[in-house]
Order: sequence, then structure tokens, then C-alpha cells
Amino acid sequence: MFITKKAISRRAMLRGAGAALALPLLDAMLPAGTALSQTVAKPVRRLGFFYLPNGQNPVAGQWTPLKEGADWEMTPQLAPFEPFRNQLFIPYGLRHNQADSWGDGPGDHARGCVTWLNGVHPKRTSGPDVRAAVTVDQMAAKEWGKYTKLASLETSLESIGTAGACTDGYACGYQIWFSWNTPTTPLHHEPNPRLVFERLFGDGSSPAEQKLRLKKERSILDSVTAEMNRLNRELGNRDRGTLDEYLEAVRDVERRIQVVEKQEVTVAPPSLPDELPDTFEEHAKMILDLQVLAFQGDITRVTTTLIGREQGSRSYTKSGVTDGHHGTSHHQNDPEKLAKLTKITAYLLKQPAYLFDRLRSIQEGDGNLLDHSLFLVGGGLGDPNLHNHMRLPVAVIGGAGGNMKGGRYLRYPDDTPMANLLVSMLNKVGLPIDKVGDSTGPLAGM
Repeated sequence: MFITKKAISRRAMLRGAGAALALPLLDAMLPAGTALSQTVAKPVRRLGFFYLPNGQNPVAGQWTPLKEGADWEMTPQLAPFEPFRNQLFIPYGLRHNQADSWGDGPGDHARGCVTWLNGVHPKRTSGPDVRAAVTVDQMAAKEWGKYTKLASLETSLESIGTAGACTDGYACGYQIWFSWNTPTTPLHHEPNPRLVFERLFGDGSSPAEQKLRLKKERSILDSVTAEMNRLNRELGNRDRGTLDEYLEAVRDVERRIQVVEKQEVTVAPPSLPDELPDTFEEHAKMILDLQVLAFQGDITRVTTTLIGREQGSRSYTKSGVTDGHHGTSHHQNDPEKLAKLTKITAYLLKQPAYLFDRLRSIQEGDGNLLDHSLFLVGGGLGDPNLHNHMRLPVAVIGGAGGNMKGGRYLRYPDDTPMANLLVSMLNKVGLPIDKVGDSTGPLAGM
């Protein structure tokens, strides 16, 4: 479809009392005479990171395939990513040397988490004087945040605290802080869908004003009805359809949040939905659907998601395992425990797989949102029974705007810095960073 009317800014928003809604990419945002299918030789690129705690089953063939080549077989732990095989890259043998002790004694869970996206050894402290290094998500956010409402979005699939010392002389926060804005400023990963929703679509109104709107059971969309009607009169049929689908998706997530909030009023504690094991998937989908909307509306181009905390003993009953995650990870080479760990890991990876499926279903220009994004899924422990940081679990998914080749599994020497992968990921999405932590260059063959 060709638009002859005045183009709408890509950064346009629908504004009303308490609301500031970014818009999805529309035909009307393109130069006159340009079709959406022809748009943008350089599409907007996005980065996402999912942190998997407590390691994974390190036995060959469980995370990484048994052989290289085009006919490699999908493994049990990565099975949820089978639908995205042609956009999946699995590097084996990467190591975070800086997560090792270096004289600091125990604390591998904490160091593995903090080091994951920066490749820098953190300061051992149980006090507020924490120190690590800027992470790659924030390197991207500092560049792309010039063009979006939010520089980055940090979310969590479980509720966690950070006060005091948890173990081995490290502050509790070190077990969840894998995103750092500065060497002394870790970022909070928000588990509450309502707070994430308000951050994406609110106008910065006070908590009291937000509660008043909720008490009246009003939608955040109610205040932008006039703006929506005006805009619809200026749009072609396809754009109206795109906008209607986007706003309905916003409203759907908001409804689901409201349902949970009503339940919280009448149900005894715990008060947050992600504290209830039976609602883990429901909560995860709320958080991930919000990320989809954030990417679709170009509200942010960088997301980080904490699947769970290091040393967390939550049980995921829908995985088929009732044992706690951390206890199961100390497998002691027991075949039964290893099998349980595989089930837990595969279950947890269903959550990012849900996001990838949603992104792939949304067209943008000559591709879809997953084509234009690049995600890293993995964690800071290799073999959790040994608490080591070699042969880390790593999966890279997405097309990076045509720059990333998937359908591959490559083996690397065991001393290959994980930070080399981080450099390559930034380069793939157009950010010319040549050094991250202890990197020695881009990852060969990526």
C-alpha cells in the first residue's frame, strides 16, 4: 500500500491522562511512495538477554549436540528452540575466566551471574560498595536509548530480594545482578507486571494517580480514545488493522494484570503472582508479552530477563520435577538427578521460546521482529556440580537484521573467552565495540 498523506513520525505517541503509548511501525511512517514491504534496508535492530541460573546438565548431548555439521541433532535441554533452528547458533567451549576465584574463595554463583555480560571480575563485598563493570546490554542502551522512550527494560520471572549477604561474603544482589549501568550501579529486574506496564505505557504519573485509575477499573487506553479516533481517520486500511491489533494486545495484557490484581485482594499471601508456583507460566507470559509490545512499539530496543536467581531453590512442578532447582543442580553425576536437571532446564527455556514465537508472528518491513533481533540465552555456570565457568550453556537466537546466520553448532577450545561472543553480538547489531572485559576479539566463525 502507498501512502500519499503526510507521514507520521516513527516516534509518535498517543497521549492522554496517565498514558503515553508508542505506536507500531505503520505504512504512514514511511516516506511517500514507499511500501512497507520495501522499507528500510537497515531495519531497527534489537538485543535481548535471558539469564538461566544454576547451570545445566553438562553431559554431552544434553545442551550441546554430539557432532558438528548441518545434520546436528537438537538436544533435550534446547528442545524448546527447535522451531527456531534456522535462527539458532550454539557455540560450545566458551569460558568466563574472570568468574573464577582469583583469590576470593567460594562464590561462584555470584561471580558467574555478575560476569555474564561484562567479562570482568566483581568486587567481593557483602556491603553497599559493590563493583563490577558496564554490561553489553547497557552499552547498546546508551547508543539506542537516544531514539526510544526507554533505553532498556529489565524484567524478572520471579520475585527476589537483594538485602544483606547471601553467601560466601557476596551481597545478595550479586546473585541476580547481571545488568550494570555503571561499574557501581546494577539494575533492578522488575517482576511486577503492573509496574512494567506503567513504565511502558504510563506518562510518569504518581503511584496514587495510578491506583485511582485502577480503582475505577479504567483502562489506560480510555484516555487516548480521542487520539486513536483522530489517527484512524488519517490511516489506510492496513495501518488501521495493524494499530487495532497492537492496541488490543496492550489491552489484553492489561486485562490479565487486572485479573491477577483482583485475586491478590482476596487471596492470602504470597501477594505477587510470580511467587505462586502454579502461576509461573501465566506470570512469565505477562512479562514476555510486555516485552513484545515494547519491541513492537519501539519503546526500547534492549531487554534483559532474569529467569531465576542463582542458588534459587524454587521448584517448577510443571516441568515434571518437584525437587528444588538448586539442589537438583548439585547432581553428583547421579543419572536420576541429571535427568531431572534436564527437565527443569528444558521447562525454563520454554519461556524465552514463547517470546521468540510471538516476535516471529509480527511482521515488520521485509521480515518479522525476530528476524531483526538477536537474543542470548544462557548462564554463568558450566557444570553446576563443579561450580565452574567453562563450557558455558550458550544459545544465540535471531537474525540481527540479516547479519546473523543460524542453523549452526560450533565447538571452540575450552579457553575461548565468552566475552568474544559478547563483542560479536554487539557487532552483529551494528555497534562497533571491539573490547568487552577479557575479550581477545570477535568470536571466530560467528
